[in-house]
Amino acid sequence: MAISPFDSTLYRDLFTDPELRPLFSDSAELRAMLLVEGTLARVQGELGLIPRESGEFIHRASLEIQLDPAALAAETARSGVCVPALVSAFRQAMDAPEHAQYVHWGATSQDITDTALILRLKRALERLDARIVTLIRALGRLAERHATLAMPARTWGQYATPTTLGAVVAAWGQPLLRHRLRLVELTPRLLRPSLSGAAGTLSAMGEKGPEVARALAATLGLEPPGSNWHSARDTIAELSGWCSGLCGSLGKMGEDLLLLTRSETGEVTLAQAGSSSTMPQKSNPVLPALLVTLARFTAAQQGAVLAALPHREQRDGAAWMLEWLALGPIVMATGRALHAADDLAGGLQPSEKAMRAHLEADGGAMMAEALSFALAGKMPRPAAQKAVRALAEKAKSENRPFRDLAREAWPGLAGDTFLAPVAQLGQAPQEARDFARIARTV
Repeated sequence: MAISPFDSTLYRDLFTDPELRPLFSDSAELRAMLLVEGTLARVQGELGLIPRESGEFIHRASLEIQLDPAALAAETARSGVCVPALVSAFRQAMDAPEHAQYVHWGATSQDITDTALILRLKRALERLDARIVTLIRALGRLAERHATLAMPARTWGQYATPTTLGAVVAAWGQPLLRHRLRLVELTPRLLRPSLSGAAGTLSAMGEKGPEVARALAATLGLEPPGSNWHSARDTIAELSGWCSGLCGSLGKMGEDLLLLTRSETGEVTLAQAGSSSTMPQKSNPVLPALLVTLARFTAAQQGAVLAALPHREQRDGAAWMLEWLALGPIVMATGRALHAADDLAGGLQPSEKAMRAHLEADGGAMMAEALSFALAGKMPRPAAQKAVRALAEKAKSENRPFRDLAREAWPGLAGDTFLAPVAQLGQAPQEARDFARIARTV
């Protein structure tokens, strides 16, 4: 297996998102860095910090020059960051020493690297947000379609009371609404440039430094820079936490589908399923398993990002490198999880026959809670619970339907309508419809 399945030609289509992949390549990183260098020079020229002609020349060159990542690798290994090699190669490629001397004026490697990262994250988050909307709407349609389709609810792996498939789907979708709100809240804090100079003081730019930083942000379409964040990585951790939380919610959908598609359950079928190398009958739930895998993976990688939060002093190479190792895969995994979840939502088909069979599998014992509450109107609640529990044990020991025994014991109370699963759905249909209504408006 490749060191990273995300970059593997063999495993790439399983683990990566084709829309996000171009944003997390060496060429995309260098292109973003050149854009930052060129934009910085342009605004510095406009503000008189460097010659205007040089600023325009550098900006134009940053849009035209292409750099080979492989040519920068050796120096990157020595310096621990690629910006020194990039600046040197950029100056050389410009072939204009009178202008090239002003490249990277007053900035430091972390300014360029972090701002370039933010530019790529901005585009990635736009795609993720659009995909969340698509998924919410797909789940909303599914919830509305099956708002009243009764099925067993299960707690601790055991039959509990009836619910509906629509309510189950709504439970997958409701967290996505909240994750989207969190994204709206964190975006302004995250999408701002880094321009603080060698030790975070921006001293090399003098009194014009803050003005340059504001102009850089405006020109790049980012939020005002605010304070120095070389060693304050809370917004990066907030992003990775958002990604891992979103993947965790999608993993819940995956876990449910793994159980609902089991051979002995078979309450839903999937449009896409995997095959076995030796068992022709198999139809493996690959995408649900992938959702669970990516949820666990991002949770583990989030630990690495949190471990990188304590930066030493004004800059910490070790913490910064650790962040590089974890953040890209977290974002990529999030994109892939959303893509997989949307595929699942669009092709999920229920088996009403299997659901009806499972609702009746225990002879109506799923109505035990409802019966105990009905009896509580005639006797104290503890006595009602005790009586119904004894009836459930009798149904098991005598292998008789719980419903039949209930009708014998309380013929006036346990009628056909009362003990029917559709009579005990509670708020499940309404929850499904409420979510569907909200999903249509996102």
